[in-house]
Amino acid sequence: MTTDTLARIAAALERLAPAPQPAPDFTAADAFAWHTDPDRLEPVARVARVDLSLLIGVNRARDTLLDNTRHFARGLPANNALLWGARGMGKSSLVKAIHAAVLAEGLPLKIVELSREDLPSVQRLLALLRASDARFILFCDDLSFSHDDQHYKSLKAVLDGGMMGRPDNVLLYATSNRRHLMPRDMIENERSTAISPSEAVEEKVSLSDRFGLWLGFHPCSQDDYLEMIRGYCAAYGVSVPEDRLRAEAIEWQATRGARSGRVAWQFFCDLAAREDIRF
Repeated sequence: MTTDTLARIAAALERLAPAPQPAPDFTAADAFAWHTDPDRLEPVARVARVDLSLLIGVNRARDTLLDNTRHFARGLPANNALLWGARGMGKSSLVKAIHAAVLAEGLPLKIVELSREDLPSVQRLLALLRASDARFILFCDDLSFSHDDQHYKSLKAVLDGGMMGRPDNVLLYATSNRRHLMPRDMIENERSTAISPSEAVEEKVSLSDRFGLWLGFHPCSQDDYLEMIRGYCAAYGVSVPEDRLRAEAIEWQATRGARSGRVAWQFFCDLAAREDIRF
């Protein structure tokens, strides 16, 4: 057998059973993104987020989640949290802003972003996090499930932990536009077509019940929408007359057919560009 043949065989075996990845260096950053093929935690040097003070109209959710996160960072009991409701109202922004606020208070805390598509690999991720002395917020953004989606069973591993239990140093924060993580018509369909309707519905709806905190986000009022824009203007040094700001902001939201924190930020970006402000 030639040397080239042996080398090809060795390479093929390596692909079938790759060498184990080294233990993650959790001192490299305060934020990480989980990727698979191969499994790895990629440090995120600069997290895209806004300051907590710029999130308007979500005071109750902000205070509740901030207290819960502080408790967890201090090693006290804390709950998994589901942030659900209107799109563009700052659910994911709040999670990232609270992580920054807790770090600014001197409390050690890491955040790991997990995509919905990678939920089947969550047990491998939990094994890595369990072995660390650090404390982690596992963040899953825009979480929802369709009728034939089995990923929700993987999520139960994070919330319940199976035989070993959820690692004491891991907490899950998830955001969704849906309170029960699935469309209402899907729940109604289960009731009408399943042999045991109540059992079929309970299996899926009970997933959201496993979150200790449900924090609802609702469409903002016009006053809150304008206050968000004023806050951005103050933070980034954009100065325009109030009557012009109000008129243009209302026109912008009318053309979008909606008011939300996202729409307010989009208007502000357009306004800042027209005022030749860079940030």
